[in-house]
Amino acid sequence: MLDIEKINKKYLDLIGSAKTSEKLDNIRLDAIGKKGEVTLLMRSLGNMDHQERLHVSPLLNNLKKNIEEALLARKESLKEEEIKLSMNNEWLDLSQDSREINKGSIHPVSRVTEEIISIFADLGFSVAEGPQIESDWYNFDALNIPPDHPARQEFDTFYVDGEKQIKEGSVPNVLRTHTSPVQIRFMEENGVPCKIIAPGRVFRSDYDLTHTPMFHQVEGLAIGEKISMANLKWVLVEFCKAFFELEDLDLRFRASHFPFTEPSAEVDIRCSWSDNKLAIGKGDDWLEILGSGMVHPKVLEAAGVDSKKYQGFAFGMGIDRLAMLKYGIPDLRSFFENDLRWLKHYSFSPESSPNLYDNLSG
Repeated sequence: MLDIEKINKKYLDLIGSAKTSEKLDNIRLDAIGKKGEVTLLMRSLGNMDHQERLHVSPLLNNLKKNIEEALLARKESLKEEEIKLSMNNEWLDLSQDSREINKGSIHPVSRVTEEIISIFADLGFSVAEGPQIESDWYNFDALNIPPDHPARQEFDTFYVDGEKQIKEGSVPNVLRTHTSPVQIRFMEENGVPCKIIAPGRVFRSDYDLTHTPMFHQVEGLAIGEKISMANLKWVLVEFCKAFFELEDLDLRFRASHFPFTEPSAEVDIRCSWSDNKLAIGKGDDWLEILGSGMVHPKVLEAAGVDSKKYQGFAFGMGIDRLAMLKYGIPDLRSFFENDLRWLKHYSFSPESSPNLYDNLSG
């Protein structure tokens, strides 16, 4: 006859005296494992007659339940004891300085973009955006760029063959070569008058000390009924003074030619070179920093604007180039090489934010 009480007491005593989780697990295997004592007893029920099985079966079920509950309780108890032991054996100096946390920083291109947006926002301009993959029409035709213009050649522009263009044999899309298409899209969707800037990535097939296949530009547009070249000059002079943080700054407007503006002008800034270092705002040299002009009537008409009633100016400049000039960065390619030493030297604290009422460059 089975002595269930004796088996129950044996395993409860063993469980209560177990000092480690490993010992407890061994007891579990001996009792209710696949070949454990209680497991084998439950398997033997099939060999008993009906009346004996009715009597023994609930006793064995209660036995197994008691052992499982005891194992679980002892396991939790051992876990608490192990934590207390670990805390007693370990020592933590709460007065010791914590390890330095490496903080992220603001890339010079991102910082200069913020500075540019801040200045033009103060001058009443809003920010407009557009797609980086453009149609040939928005990137060239709408901007009065003729079919034989060098900028449309494959050695200067990245063409993207879409499925539709390949099927129809039509002109493929392009990675935009400037942000000027944003101006056309904005006038189509919002009409005039308007004052916007369009910062963003642009792409050209070029790579050297001062050129990369992908770089950043910001282009501006102001359209109204009485806007003149004088307004353009004032805006650019005020921008350059604020950006370079120099109140006494000389700019030179030189006649030039761009298909999308007429008349057109390139803008030079006074500078000097000494020991291969550039100083902005003084000296006898001049450095070209941007292109500008009055928007060509054909560009206005392409955007659905009445060129006899409205006129305005546009300008464009390289954000990366402005960052190089302001912060003395010698090589444009270093902007995109992910050198942590370079980033640590030229980057900005994320806590600082450019504004015109405090030091713009932080």
